[in-house]
Amino acid sequence: MAITKFVPLGDAMLNEKVLARALRLMFSGGAVLAGVGMAGIALAQQAGQQPMARVEITGSAIKRIDAETSVPITVIKVDDLKKQGVTTVEQVLNMLSVSQAQQSTSQVVGASTGGAAFADLRGIGANKTLVLLNGRRLANNAFDSSAPDLNMIPFAALLKVEVLRDGASSLYGSDAVGGVINFITRKDFQGGVITVGKDQPKDSGGKSFNGNIGFGFGDLDKDRFNLFALYDHQDQQAIGGTERPFNKRYAGGLSPTTSPANYFQGGDSTNPTGPSCSSEPNLVPADKGTSCQMTTSSFVDYIPRTERDTLLFKGTIKLGEDHRFNLEYLNSRSSVRSQIAPVPYGGLYQNRLREDGSLNPYYPGNPGAITPTIKLDPNYTKDNTPAGVKPGFINLKWRDLPNGPRSDDNTNTQQRLVAMFDGRLADWDYEAAATWNENKVRENLKGYSDGRMITAGVLNGIINPFGPQDAAGTALINAAALDGNIQNAKGTVTGIDAHASRELSDWLGAGKPAAIAIGAQASHESFVSSANTEYAAKVVASTGIDPDTHNEGSRHVYAAYTELNVPLLPTLDITAAVRYDKYSDFGSSTNPKVGFRFQPNSRVMLRGSYSTGFRAPSLYEINAAQAYTNSSEHDDPVNCPNGDPKPGKPSSANCGQQFQVLLGGNLNLKPETSRNLTLGLVLEPLNNLSVAIDLWAIELKQAIGSLSDDDVFADPVKYASLYHRNSSGDLSTDGSQCPLPATCGYVDLRTQNLGGTKTNGIDLSASYRLRSAAWGNYTFATNSTYVHRYDYQNSEGDEWHKNVGVYSGNNPVFRWQSSASLVWNQDLLSAGLSAHYKSGYLDQPKLDHPNHRVASYTTLDTYVAWAQRKGLGLTLGVRNLADRVPPLSYQTTVFQAGYDPRYADPTGRTWYVRGTYTF
Repeated sequence: MAITKFVPLGDAMLNEKVLARALRLMFSGGAVLAGVGMAGIALAQQAGQQPMARVEITGSAIKRIDAETSVPITVIKVDDLKKQGVTTVEQVLNMLSVSQAQQSTSQVVGASTGGAAFADLRGIGANKTLVLLNGRRLANNAFDSSAPDLNMIPFAALLKVEVLRDGASSLYGSDAVGGVINFITRKDFQGGVITVGKDQPKDSGGKSFNGNIGFGFGDLDKDRFNLFALYDHQDQQAIGGTERPFNKRYAGGLSPTTSPANYFQGGDSTNPTGPSCSSEPNLVPADKGTSCQMTTSSFVDYIPRTERDTLLFKGTIKLGEDHRFNLEYLNSRSSVRSQIAPVPYGGLYQNRLREDGSLNPYYPGNPGAITPTIKLDPNYTKDNTPAGVKPGFINLKWRDLPNGPRSDDNTNTQQRLVAMFDGRLADWDYEAAATWNENKVRENLKGYSDGRMITAGVLNGIINPFGPQDAAGTALINAAALDGNIQNAKGTVTGIDAHASRELSDWLGAGKPAAIAIGAQASHESFVSSANTEYAAKVVASTGIDPDTHNEGSRHVYAAYTELNVPLLPTLDITAAVRYDKYSDFGSSTNPKVGFRFQPNSRVMLRGSYSTGFRAPSLYEINAAQAYTNSSEHDDPVNCPNGDPKPGKPSSANCGQQFQVLLGGNLNLKPETSRNLTLGLVLEPLNNLSVAIDLWAIELKQAIGSLSDDDVFADPVKYASLYHRNSSGDLSTDGSQCPLPATCGYVDLRTQNLGGTKTNGIDLSASYRLRSAAWGNYTFATNSTYVHRYDYQNSEGDEWHKNVGVYSGNNPVFRWQSSASLVWNQDLLSAGLSAHYKSGYLDQPKLDHPNHRVASYTTLDTYVAWAQRKGLGLTLGVRNLADRVPPLSYQTTVFQAGYDPRYADPTGRTWYVRGTYTF
């Protein structure tokens, strides 16, 4: 049964009023856009510069001589990016105006992402942007199976990047809703090349080294074969929490779990250093009472330590004049290490008496212990206390500073093997391939401690949570130190595919032949992710990872598609495509696409397309095991409404706390469906000047995701069904309290179909080249994206939440993103200047900063290069020439404080040098 059907345009598409307004914006904004556009990008072929060889362009399965199609494509030359100091694929995506990526490598800090960085075109989710390497899929990141890790793609081997800024489910299937990014390596290479480079920031930390070596031999035409291999190594040093001042803009990463400990007994908590809290570093007074909070941001890495190694091998053998056999092997390994604050223990108890009946020497008020600043009841009891907790106990929130900061080490390995035949047979251009992709992720932890040993040591008076340790306390804490492997994951995709295209006759007398492509695919996907149960059980209080975590799933996917291009007139082509997908776990879907290309003369072209899309839930979204983790800081809406605790509900456990939230998969998920529309105009008003204007609109239904805890706590009545309280009517503040029903109170944020998303806007690009025999050649290029609308729902039928220029849910969507470049070259010399711009937005709302606006962010880069075809080449450059600091943000979604690391670089002004020797 078909899940998606062809339906007419609805209110999500651009109506006449919006279209007229958008056109006015495009043309009135042209003067401004000249200063902020895409660096180092050339328009896809300009009129009059058509190659003679047939080529296949991303977004079409038909090989053709004319590279201009009905869909908008951005082509990036990687050699230009290398001169600008770009060394990673993640940096490439950061330069795209169409990208609204939400997860970069730095988000590994404090989160189990495996160090992955994802692409996200249009901001509708990384799992809705299809990433290809040489036209074929990579295995998705094994931890969450949502998308391929950009760190696994061999940047040093790339020739160009093609970005399809349009939905393409009719050709590529699931996850091509937001667009397609095709990373294309060299097809053959002869000779050798060695490149080494270093990046040196102005401030401490963040230095990086990169080097690669490649060698190839064999001429396809003469020797009938070509073999080449490339090895690339990159080493990025960390930037620690004390090496930049951004987290000092305000007290960031606040936590009620401190050292010395906060303690309480059924009422407000207190701290031995209160109320000033100034006698210990990283402590600040809490909002109420005499307790303290700890600022953890100084422990948090701004940028993690990263090492990457990539090996790419490609071999091509010519079989006759019209056929080739190609073998490609990729092996990438990425190691990402990050640091956060020491382990917090938010659910500890301390008895007044030890197990042998003697007085606990650290219990407040006992001989030799601190003097209590609150009245303690020697007979205090409470329901549901763990075994061994005696009357008169106190609750504590203590952080294990003696064992130092926590860190995790993520090793991500990607292997891919492609065996392919291609050529020409009976007027058909064909390709047929078998592929195998595997991604493995291993996460190891350091600086953690055995929660059971710490809990018992505090309970029974061996560990002093209020001051220095004696010999016994030190010995126990040292013995509790626990490094180990916490979880591992593996994802595998195997498949076969074949497609062919050919020209037909000139059916309608347009002077150009029609063309057709047909193709079919079959694949098997599987993934498994498991916690190391024994180790995970000991550190569950500080990781939130369920020791019994085991996520596993598999599916078969079959597909067939066809594309037909028909010239109706010498100036007008129509292209239609349709794809049928069948999932072993989600039935079938049929998705059509239709486009047109109208070119009345060599200087004007109008293009447009309409398509439907479909994305089946990923295996992880379906099968992920339940896991508990911490929310952001909130007031319990029942026990602490408006920040005022109810009688019998201490503020220390209910106000300004990080509560437990439940994450996990959902077997009842429905597929996402979408509709896409583009309408574009390409002009060449002058020789060597090209301008492109593309309107786009996307409507997404049944979007899959998790609610933001900010939204859920902001409207507890609407989301009342998501609150699951323990037998005392509380929400848990410590991972050790879950999943036991008696003590576990949590908010259910498991994956679900949230509702719809509607977004539309404009892409603008231009390029101009000036040639001078005396003064060299000058090239100006600019790309910009304006988002007119981005609205989303938290559930079907829910109100529409605006996200453009506003931090809503978990992130903002930028109204404007732009880049521009000016490049000069003459003979062996070249130089360039580029600018990158993101508009400002209304920040994540906070009680003390409800209307803060994050400033716009503009950086300038420059370089000078000397290169020759053979021999030595040298590039010198500066990134962030003006040393622009990240704009202030009060966001708490990610661990870094003082700015948002997803959108701004804390490195600062950085000099770089690259040396290349070609032989």
